[in-house]
Parts: sequence; structure tokens; C-alpha cells
Amino acid sequence: MEMRKVFATELENLMQKNKKICLLDADLAKASGTIKLREVFPTRAFDVGIAEQNMASVAAGLSAYGYIPFITTFTPFATRRICDQIAVSIAYGMQNVKIVGTDPGIAAELNGGTHMSFEDIAVLRSIPEMVIFEPVDNAQLKQALPQIVKCDKPCYIRMFRKETPDVFTSPKYKFNLFKADKICDGKDVSIFVSGLSTADVLDAQKILKQDGISAEVINIHTIKPIDKDAIISSAKKTKAVLTVENHNVIGGLYSAVTEVLAKECPVKCDCIGINDEFGEVGKIPQLKARYNMTVSDIADKARALVKNK
Repeated sequence: MEMRKVFATELENLMQKNKKICLLDADLAKASGTIKLREVFPTRAFDVGIAEQNMASVAAGLSAYGYIPFITTFTPFATRRICDQIAVSIAYGMQNVKIVGTDPGIAAELNGGTHMSFEDIAVLRSIPEMVIFEPVDNAQLKQALPQIVKCDKPCYIRMFRKETPDVFTSPKYKFNLFKADKICDGKDVSIFVSGLSTADVLDAQKILKQDGISAEVINIHTIKPIDKDAIISSAKKTKAVLTVENHNVIGGLYSAVTEVLAKECPVKCDCIGINDEFGEVGKIPQLKARYNMTVSDIADKARALVKNK
């Protein structure tokens, strides 16, 4: 199922239970999958029009009156365009607003460079009090949303809209918003990954295993506050770290992980991600190749790290 449909279904369930939760969108409810919520909750689901900055300010006002507003739009409009409102009206104002940015990074595909946000994590990570979460699959998103509602801080959900490969398939899977998920144990290299790239890392892990390289795969779903203990523990064991992300390597997961390691456990590090470039039109497979984010790219960098550590 598409992630946007899961998001809308789970949000509807939460809104049925909690009358303080409300939803605002900026003329993109069909794209976000939330259009039907207006019929179910006509007094708590609103369209503010193509006015994202106003949407953020309205959400801050609703939060000041005790509501828990979710605001949804494409990633560039949910971060770049409303950065000042997020910083001042929401974060500085200590308002409990949940920001949902859809189709981050190369997931913007044919919308091209103007809609392809490679900087959104970097922008919001520098704002105090922000929680930044990027779901891997539907199972993780389902368990995350109730915890995000209970988290009394502004949260940014960096959400892919369409279908994603299932990663967390075990019925025993238990999600913790503030603890990273170790997916595979390993001893030769630690691969820290977020969001859309997780399935590719698991494919690369299988290739590396055939080469005799044991890769530990850890999903960093919450980039801020980051799970320092998981990073330090794994890096101490493997002495080699690779980060993989659908974001600029400046200011994103690579920056967050290496900031921890520089202070606590200096080891060999490398990264897969956008190398300080703008986006362009293309489909996801083409864009992965364009920005050197393919499964083979991941495996090659992991091999080089193990060889040179």
C-alpha cells in the first residue's frame, strides 16, 4: 500500500480517538492522500490554499489553544518555504505542530530540481527543539504516528508518498521513536541508513556477505535527536562507518553521524548521498544512478572502507 494511504488511515484512527488532533493542507490533499479526512472531520481538516507560510502560522495558533495540528505539503514547501515560521512561530514559540513533508529528495522524480529537496534535514536540524523522523516502510510509520502525537515537541515527518519495500515484516517488531533499529548484525563495517535507501542497503549487505564482508545495518529513522549510543556502539565494533541517505551529505545523516563520532569514537567514514548538487528531472532508478546511490555504489564504498581501515 502507498505510504500516503497508510498515513491517512492511521491519522484518521488517531483523530477518532483524540479530538485535539487536526489537519491542515495547502491545496495538496489529493497528493498527500488526506482528501477524505475533510469529509470525516469537516471541523478539523482544512485547506488553507496555496499559502504554506500562513498554514504554519495557523497551525502554531491552533497549538497555542491546545490542539495538535498536522500540516502536510511537498517537502520543499514544508521546509524551505516556511522556515521562518517553523523557527519563530512553531519552535521558538514552543508549539506542538507536526510537519509532514512528502516526496523528499529524489522521490520528487518528474517534478524536478525545484521540488527536489536535498536540504530539508539540514535546515530543520539546525532549529532547536525539532524532532526529525523519516519512516522506512508502512509498518514503521504505523507505529511511529501515535508516538509522534504523544511527543510534546514540533516534529518533522519526511515521508515518501508511494509504495515502499517492506523492511520491518516481523509481527514482533517494536518501534521506539528515539532508538535506532538494528536490522543486521555485523563486524566489518557499520552502515547507517535513513528512509528510502534502506532497502538498497539491505540488498548491498547481501552482496557484501557473498564477498565475505559482514556489514552491520542500522536504520536511523530519527535523525534528531539521534541515537548516539547505537552509533558509538557499532562504530567501536567495526571501526568503519558508511552512511547512506536520500539527502545532501552536508547537514544530513552523514553530518549527524560524524558529529557524534568525531567527539566520541573517531573511525574511518564515508558516505552515499547527494554531493552538494541540485536535483533534476528523472525517475528514481535513473536518479539513483545519476547521484551514485545504487546498490552497487553502496557495496563498492563499503568494500573500500573495509579494505582501507
